[in-house]
Amino acid sequence: MGSCSGQAMVGQSERHRFGRTLDSEYPMTTPQPASVKAVNPSVNSWSGDWLDSEYARFKADPASVGPDLRAFFYGFDLALQSGGAAPAAPSAAGVSGSVFAMIDAYRRHGHVAARLDPFGQPAAERAPEVDLQRLGLSQADLARAIDGAAVGFPGVTTIGALREALEARYSSDIGAEFMHCESIAEREFFIARIEGGYAKPTYSTADRVAILENLTKAELFETFIQKRYPGDKRFSLEGGETTIPIIEAIITASGSRGIEEMVIGMAHRGRLNVLNNIMGKTHEQIFTEFEGNYEASYVHGGGDVKYHRGYSSTRRLANGHELQLTLCSNPSHLESVNPVAQGRVRGKQRMRGDTEQRGKVMPLLIHGDAAVIAQGVVAECLNMAQLDGYTVGGTLHLVINNQIGFTTLPRDSRSTRYCTDIAKMGECPILHVNGANPEACVWAAMIAVEYRQTFGKDVWIDMVCFRKYGHNEQDEQSFTQPVLAKLIKDQPSVLSSYAQRLLAENVIGENEAKAIGQRLEAALDSAQQTAKKTPKAPTIDPGGSRWKGIVGKYSHTPVETGISADVLKEIATALGSVPEGFNLNPKFKVTKMLETRAGLATSAEVSHADAELLAIGSLLLDGTPVRLSGQDCRRGTFTQRHAVLYDFVTGQPYNALNNLREMGQPGSDHEPLSKGSDGRPRQARFCVYDSPLSEEAVLGFDYGYSMVDPNMLVMWEAQFGDFWNGAEVLVDQYIASSELKWDRWSGLVMLLPHGYEGAGPEHSSARLERFLQLCANDNMQVCYPSTAAQHFHMLRRQVKRNFRKPLIVMTPKSRLRSPTSTWQELTKGHFQEVLDDPSFIAGGDRKKVTRVILCSGKVYFDLDARRVAANRTDTAIIRVEQLYPLNEKLMAETLAKYPAAKTFIWAQEEPRNAGAYIFIADLLRQKPFNIELEYIGRPASASPATGGKYKHLEQQEAIVSAAIGPAPAKADSGKKETVASTSR
Repeated sequence: MGSCSGQAMVGQSERHRFGRTLDSEYPMTTPQPASVKAVNPSVNSWSGDWLDSEYARFKADPASVGPDLRAFFYGFDLALQSGGAAPAAPSAAGVSGSVFAMIDAYRRHGHVAARLDPFGQPAAERAPEVDLQRLGLSQADLARAIDGAAVGFPGVTTIGALREALEARYSSDIGAEFMHCESIAEREFFIARIEGGYAKPTYSTADRVAILENLTKAELFETFIQKRYPGDKRFSLEGGETTIPIIEAIITASGSRGIEEMVIGMAHRGRLNVLNNIMGKTHEQIFTEFEGNYEASYVHGGGDVKYHRGYSSTRRLANGHELQLTLCSNPSHLESVNPVAQGRVRGKQRMRGDTEQRGKVMPLLIHGDAAVIAQGVVAECLNMAQLDGYTVGGTLHLVINNQIGFTTLPRDSRSTRYCTDIAKMGECPILHVNGANPEACVWAAMIAVEYRQTFGKDVWIDMVCFRKYGHNEQDEQSFTQPVLAKLIKDQPSVLSSYAQRLLAENVIGENEAKAIGQRLEAALDSAQQTAKKTPKAPTIDPGGSRWKGIVGKYSHTPVETGISADVLKEIATALGSVPEGFNLNPKFKVTKMLETRAGLATSAEVSHADAELLAIGSLLLDGTPVRLSGQDCRRGTFTQRHAVLYDFVTGQPYNALNNLREMGQPGSDHEPLSKGSDGRPRQARFCVYDSPLSEEAVLGFDYGYSMVDPNMLVMWEAQFGDFWNGAEVLVDQYIASSELKWDRWSGLVMLLPHGYEGAGPEHSSARLERFLQLCANDNMQVCYPSTAAQHFHMLRRQVKRNFRKPLIVMTPKSRLRSPTSTWQELTKGHFQEVLDDPSFIAGGDRKKVTRVILCSGKVYFDLDARRVAANRTDTAIIRVEQLYPLNEKLMAETLAKYPAAKTFIWAQEEPRNAGAYIFIADLLRQKPFNIELEYIGRPASASPATGGKYKHLEQQEAIVSAAIGPAPAKADSGKKETVASTSR
C-alpha cells in the first residue's frame, strides 16, 4: 500500500484574542492544513501485513470491516484518487501502516516526552510507543517520501520530517492528552488545533507586551509584600506567576465566546495575587489587611485570614464586553470549594434563563497539584459533571502544579504519572503546559475555553511550575527537598526570562521594560501609604444585588405562613391527579396515596410528607422556586414523598407540583408570577433530583446554589441523617461558620432523618449534638418539628423572613408518613419554636403539675401515650421544636404556666453524650431560668445506638418508664388505639 489517509477534516482558521489590549486578530505561523480524523485505539497496533489483508476484505465488501477501518480505507482510496502513490508491495504497505501508527502514537503518548519542566531539564522518559522499532520503522525509512496531504500535513514530505513535526506539536512545551475521549468530534477538535497552526500562534507586539505587564504585576505584587511585610504569611505565587496571564486569557476568551459571568474557586496559593490582579481588589484593601488597622463591625471574634476571603467584581474587557467575576471564600480544606463554586454557577445559570446550553456562566477551579489528586471531593465533582441535576455545562480547571505538596514530593503523594490523571474518569481533555513559557500557557487557555463552550464538558490545564518558598514564606524547604531548593534558587523568574526574550526579539526596549516595573512599584508604594493613613474596608457588603433587603440579624418575631383553603385545595387536587393516559403503578398503595392527597384539603389528618409537598406547592404559587436534592429524594427514603411518579408502562416521570399552573421562566418575558394565558399568575419551578451516592460534593453544590438567590428554597436531604458526616467539612467550614468568617449568607435547608426505631447504630442518629456544638452567634437554626403543621410552617418561614440562616432539620424517619395535624392548621398560624402541652391547653389543671418534662421530636408521642395510659395528670410535656436559637422568652413564658412544678426533666432517645441534653441543660442552668435539668435517656455511649432490635425496645421502654412510669396492666391491648388518639 502507498500513502493512505483517514477521512480528511478541514482545519478551522479561527482566531483568538487575549490579554488586556485585545484589539487585533492573530494570524497563524503556518496555514491550516487538512487534519486527519481521530481513529480507534486499535490503530496503534496495526501492522502492514494485517492492514493489507483487511484492505482486501474491505475492497470485496466494505461492511466486512469495522467502522474505524472502513473510514480509514475510504480515506486511503480518496488519497489515491487525489494523486497518492498506489500500493506496490507489502513492504510499502508496512511503512504506510507504520506512518499512521506513528501519528496515533504521538497523539496518545507524545505528552510523555513534552518539555514541561520549568527548570529546563529533559523529560525523564519517552513513551516506548513512539520508538521507531516498535512502530516497524528503521532509520532508513525516515528518508522515505510520503504525501503529506494524505496525513494532514502540507505537500510532499518525508517520514522523518513528519516525525519532527509530530515532536514539535506533541512533545514541546505543551503536552496534550485527549485521545482517551470517546467522542470522535472532541478528538478531532484537538487534532485540528494541535496539528494545524494553533500549535504556534503569532502574537502581536501589543499582546506580548500585555503578557509581560501581567507577569510584572504578578511578580512585583509578591516581591513588594515580601519586602514590606516579611513576617506575614501570604502563600506566594512566585514561581507560578504565569497563573495571571493564563487567567487573563481565560477571561478574554470567555468574553468573546458568550460567557457573561465566571465563578472562581481556588485555594490559598496565589490567592492574594488573584484577588488584586484578576478580581480588582485594590492594593489599599489588601494592605489594610496586612496593617491590621481595620475591623469590620460584624467581626467580633470572627473574620478570617486574608488568603481565605472571597470577592466579586465586574470587569470591562477591551471589546466592551462586561464579565462578572466571583471568587468564592475558601477554607484550608482546599478542594472543598469545588462543588460550592459549581453550585453557585448552576444557580446563576437558572437566574439568567441559561438552563439548556449553560454557556453564559462558567466555573473556573484553580487547584494545587497535591490536593487535586488526593482529596476525594474532586472525584465526586467529576462524577456529577454530566448529571442532570448538577451539570454546569463544563468546568475549566487550572492546576498550579508546584510539583510538591507541603513538604511531600509526587512520588509520595500519588500513584499516577500526572496529578490530573483523575480527570480521565470523566473523559476530560488535559493540556499540560510549561509554566516558564507564558505564550504556550495563553494558547492552552484559549483552547480550553473554546472546548468548554463547544462541548459543554470539563477541560483541564496543568501548568507545571514551582514555588519559590516553602509551604509558606517562613517555611524552609531545603530541610526536606535540598536538590529542588537549589534548582529554585538558581532559577530566574518567568518575568525575567520572558522580558529577556522580548528584548532579544526587539519586541520591547530596555527602557520600556523598566518603565512598566517602575510604574507598578510606585502604585504599590502609594497604596501602602494610603492604607496606613486611611484603612479601606477589605470586604463587600453581603446585602447587595439580589440580596437587597435581606439583613443579617436573627429575630424570633413570628411571620404568618398560613395559606388559604382555596390554594390548599388547588395544590391537593394537583397532587392527587395524573395526566390522562398515565399508567399508574398497579400496587394499591399508589392509588390510595393519590386519593389521600386529593382529599387533603378536607382531610382531618395530614402527615409530615403531605405537609412538605403542600408547603412546596404553596411557595411555587407564591413565585418562589424550590430545589431539593439528595439520595432518593424523588421517592423518599421512607417511601413518603413520591414527588415524582413514573408511568408503569413507559417509565416516563411526572412531577405534579410542576403542573399546578403555567410555568414561569426566569430570565425571560414569562417570569414566575407574570400573568399566564389563563389570566392566573405563573408558578415557579420545583426541581427535585436523586443525587449520586455521595455527600460532600452534593451538599457543597446545594450550599453554593443557596448563596445565589435568597428568594429560593434550597434543600439537601440525607438518605439517613447520619450520612451527612461524609460532608462534615462543608458543615464545619461553610454552613456553620461562613457568616462569621466571611459575612456570607445562606438559607440552605438540611433535612436529616433522625430517630431511634431499632435500625442500628448507622441509621438512628443524625448527630444532633454535633450541630448544637457548632451553634453560636445566631449562625444557624436547628429544629426538630414534631407535627406536620410545624413542618409546613417551618419551611415556608424559611423564605418569608427578611434574613437567611441555614436550617438544620431532624425529620422523623418512618413517622414522616404518620398523620399528626389537620388541614386547618395549615391555613393559619406560624411555626412555634416551643410547643406547650396540648393536654393542658385543652383544659387540664396546670396547678396540679409538679413535674415538667422537656423533650424534642418523636419521643414526645411515646411519652404522651404512656402518660394517657397511666393517667398521669401531674406531668406536663413541653416540646422544644427549635433548639437553636432558643426562644428564651417563649420558653420562660411556657414554663411559667406551671407554677407548682418542682422537678424539671429532659427526656431523649439518644445517649447522654448525644442528642440535645447537654446543650439545653447548659442553657437552662443560666439566667433567667436557673434550672438544673434531670436527665432521662440512654446512658453515654461511643456508638449512637444498639444493633439489637430487642435491646432497642428494652432501652426505649426503660426511657418511657423512667419518665412517666411503667405501663399499666393490659395496656398493650389498647396501645395502638391510644397512640393514635393522642398523636396530635
